Amino acid sequence: MSRNSADEMFKKPFSFEGRIRRAEYFISFVFYFFVWGFLYMSLLLFGKVAYFLFIIEIPISWFIVAQGAKRCHDLGNSGFFQYVPFYHLFLLFAQGDSGENEYGRNPKEIL
Repeated sequence: MSRNSADEMFKKPFSFEGRIRRAEYFISFVFYFFVWGFLYMSLLLFGKVAYFLFIIEIPISWFIVAQGAKRCHDLGNSGFFQYVPFYHLFLLFAQGDSGENEYGRNPKEIL
C-alpha cells in the first residue's frame, strides 16, 4: 500500500522536526493570517472585551513558527533562517532539496 505525501500533511503541525512542502506551508501561512486578522478585527470592533481572544495568538504563533522551521528544513537550512526579513516569500516559492537531507526525507517522495 503506497501513500503520497498529501496523506501526511499537517500530521505534526506543532513539531519543529522534519520537512514540509510548499503547499502545506502556503496553507499554514493563509490560515495564520486569517486567524490573526480575525483576532485583530475583533479587537477593533469589540475593544477591550476581545483581549481574551489573544490567548489564541500563543498556539497560532507556535504553529506558524514550527511550520516555518520545517519549511526551512526542506531547503536544507536551519529554522532560524525564517527570521531573515522577507525570507517567508522565498519559502513560499523555492523548491526544496531533492532526496534526503540532514532534516529528513523529501516530503514529495512516495512512501
